[in-house]
Amino acid sequence: MPYFTSKQDQAQRTYKVLADIFCAIMLATFSIVFFGLLGGIVAFVLLEAGLLVIDWLLPNEDDDAAGVVR
Repeated sequence: MPYFTSKQDQAQRTYKVLADIFCAIMLATFSIVFFGLLGGIVAFVLLEAGLLVIDWLLPNEDDDAAGVVR
């Protein structure tokens, strides 16, 4: 699945990246506060890996169909 779909313009792509960065900083902060430094880093890495896998595997109605050439 592509991170950006063909229907998104440059502004939407920029805001998507900024939102992902903000969420990553917030999740890292919560992880470190709740689990300490070492546990927080491990929890953050596991959480982000899980979120990226889910985002990559689940289809979206805006995603291009596989094999479509434009």
